[in-house]
Amino acid sequence: MTDKLSLEQRIQRVEDRAEIQELGILYGFVMDERDDFGIRQIFTEDATLRSQDGVFAANGIDEIVETYLGRFKRLGPTNHYSHGHVVRFRDEDPDSAFGLIASHAEVVRNGTAMQVALRYKDEYRRVDGKWRFSDRLMSYMYYLPVAEIPESLGDRNTVRAYGDERPAEWPEVLYSETGSEWLHKYL
Repeated sequence: MTDKLSLEQRIQRVEDRAEIQELGILYGFVMDERDDFGIRQIFTEDATLRSQDGVFAANGIDEIVETYLGRFKRLGPTNHYSHGHVVRFRDEDPDSAFGLIASHAEVVRNGTAMQVALRYKDEYRRVDGKWRFSDRLMSYMYYLPVAEIPESLGDRNTVRAYGDERPAEWPEVLYSETGSEWLHKYL
C-alpha cells in the first residue's frame, strides 16, 4: 500500500516509525529508572499490559503503573535492551500501528542475577501528536538465573522468575498448535 502514498505521507511514516522505535527504547530506560511519571508518558490512558503467561493483566494507566511499581519492589538493578523493532502501519488509520520487539533484560530478582529473553507484541496509538503503547503483550523464551543459562537454555521450562519452573512461550512453532502464523502479518 505504500506505493499509493504521497511523498509527504511516506515521509510522515518514516518519522512515525522512528518515533515508535524510540518509544520501544525509552520503555527500557523508564523501567530501569523506575520512573512512574515516565510510565504515564509512554502508555495511553486506556492501555492494556499483558503477559502471555497471564501474570500481567493491567487495564488502564493507573493499573499499569501499580503493576510496574509492584514489580519494581521485587527487582534490584535492571538493564533492558532492544535488538530489533518491526513497525507496521494500518492504512485505514494514520494514528494506529502495531509492532514486534525482540529484547533482553539483565535483572536482579530476589537477590539472584538473571537474564531474560523477551518479545513484545505491541499496539501503538498517536495521542495528542505523540506515539504511545495502547497494548503491550510480553512473552518469554527464558527467564533464568545467569548461572543456569548454559545447562537450561534448551529446556522447555526456562521461565524461573517466580520460584518455580514454567514453560517457555516461544519459539511458538515448537510449543503451540498454531505455530508462527501470527508472524505473517509482519512479513
